[in-house]
Amino acid sequence: MASVAELLALAADLPGGEAAREAEVLLCFYLQRQRNYLFAWPEAQVDAAQQQAYLTALERRRLGEPLAYITGEREFWSLTLKVNQHTLIPRADTEALVEWALDLKLPATAAIADLGSGSGAVALALASERPLWQVCATDISTEALAVLADNVKRLALANVELRAGSWFEPFSEQPDWQLLVSNPPYIESSDVHLEQGDLRFEPRQALASGSDGLDAIRRLVEQAPLHLAASGWLLLEHGYNQAPAVRELLEKRGFSAVQSRRDLAGIERVSGGCWLPPASV
Repeated sequence: MASVAELLALAADLPGGEAAREAEVLLCFYLQRQRNYLFAWPEAQVDAAQQQAYLTALERRRLGEPLAYITGEREFWSLTLKVNQHTLIPRADTEALVEWALDLKLPATAAIADLGSGSGAVALALASERPLWQVCATDISTEALAVLADNVKRLALANVELRAGSWFEPFSEQPDWQLLVSNPPYIESSDVHLEQGDLRFEPRQALASGSDGLDAIRRLVEQAPLHLAASGWLLLEHGYNQAPAVRELLEKRGFSAVQSRRDLAGIERVSGGCWLPPASV
């Protein structure tokens, strides 16, 4: 058996520049301990099974596999979400989408939908903050929906409904929703970053969307008015340089109050608008 300190020292060659932190996360995960335990008891001996699990995890990380897929979970908006290779890894950038949705003055019992929900990060964050909202989460991937269903069950969120299908396929053409949100694929299909870092391991259909990265966003902007109630909102996450193009799409489709919000890095990360149906002639 090896000690806590000895096992942590084996992780110095992990990729990504955060070897010490990642080693601590992994060892805590397999020991089922809080981080302060590692520093309080560096000489503690780790049993053989836990040691082997940790060493296997280190090797997976050396090969580039994302930490979230190794542990099978990721924190988002104070929630611990299960994730796997069928879902995107939730990122802090996406919290800008949640924050904007919560800032809107929606009815107390608003009906909202999260399109392409993946692990459910956005939908479940909103459902946890607004328990009277009726939240529908959709995804085309049955594997992703299985992960989402597990997260809903573990978090005991009674106000979440799941539907299978691509974008608006699960809905009839009725103006039912006060809010539609989505973190759709928005990377250019030829972008070299798709073959680098964590992105190599994440589902390609949830990342890339045409030659300019905007194919999915175009579809969402075009079809959203068919499903939004009067004064309903559409909020979309997008790439770091896509805000002007997304605002233009929203304005051309007839959305009002079109604007963008910045993430914690100061990047315009989410754009959206309010749908006011044209007056009848």
